[in-house]
Amino acid sequence: MTMDSNKKKTSYWQVSQQNSSDQGGWQEQNTIQAMEHLEEAAKLLRDGFIVAFPTETVYGLGADARNTTAVEAVFEAKGRPSDNPLIVHIANREQLSEFVSEINELSEALMNAYWPGPLTIILPLKPEVLSARVTAGLDTVGVRMPDHPVALQLLALAGCPVAAPSANRSGRPSPTLAEHVQADLDGRIEGIVDGGATGVGVESTVVQADADGTVTILRPGGITEEQLRTVASEVRMDPGLAAGNNEGLIAPRSPGMKYTHYAPKGSLCIVDGDASKVKDYIASRLHEAKEQGEITAVLAFSEHIDQYQADGLFSLGSMERLAEGAHLLYAALRSCDEIGASYILAEACPSEGLGAAIMNRLLKAAGHQIIHVT
Repeated sequence: MTMDSNKKKTSYWQVSQQNSSDQGGWQEQNTIQAMEHLEEAAKLLRDGFIVAFPTETVYGLGADARNTTAVEAVFEAKGRPSDNPLIVHIANREQLSEFVSEINELSEALMNAYWPGPLTIILPLKPEVLSARVTAGLDTVGVRMPDHPVALQLLALAGCPVAAPSANRSGRPSPTLAEHVQADLDGRIEGIVDGGATGVGVESTVVQADADGTVTILRPGGITEEQLRTVASEVRMDPGLAAGNNEGLIAPRSPGMKYTHYAPKGSLCIVDGDASKVKDYIASRLHEAKEQGEITAVLAFSEHIDQYQADGLFSLGSMERLAEGAHLLYAALRSCDEIGASYILAEACPSEGLGAAIMNRLLKAAGHQIIHVT
């Protein structure tokens, strides 16, 4: 067997280990070797190559946001549509002056409250500083400062704004482990920094903060609507989030607004409604699918999961602790692929708090196929 001539040598560096006593936490290995690994990865970024690295949300695939060739390599590695903008990651707020033209009072207040953290803020862009491929031709850019020691160290060492979408093939579930990145991108990118399991498990919340005090959520994520209301006088969801299918959007202002994302290979449908009726519906449909030769899987909350029979049962944690569902969702979707599931049903959850992000990702993964049982 001959190797693909376009295949790249992907370096792999383990720089920290997961703290098993703290789900999604990290114990950074502050060793000389770990710093050497991060220096190697940072040099690749400075030299125009692409490197995957952990954040507190999911693994990102980074490139120097000023370097069009590097940014184009990200799109190529992911198979990402060219009109889907990228989020720029920074190590400190001083970097904003390099490429952002102004910061209004509300954006400043959000940064004070939630940076570093899983919040991306859309900001006006200075002309001709970042690659136009980062912004998909828009005059704004989404920026965030990740709350992860490895990410912040790598970004500081790189010394440049780093454009970084999730480190997966486009449309696939986002990676919450370095192994997920390897499965999708080994041989397509130059490096993977392994920082253990991510914490939040879903991507950052993306917001537009207007001078009139209104925050518009373009993508729900790790910072909830309720948290944003502690800073802003008004918080609203972008109408496009409820539109179901946004393929017709001409210029999405945020990643995740236009295309189907996060999808497993099998057919996925969400079931919503009264808990007992949801249970009966899912059980009945699983039995029918099994009779037809389907490989079945269920994504369900721990309160109900033992009531189902399927080839794969994947827990989203407790309905009372939706942070568990956010943390487990993408790994569960990938596990469906690992067992070859062709027919997948998922329980819906309330759309409050982190439930908004979970349902947003599930609906995208299911192509907005949802059954409401009454």
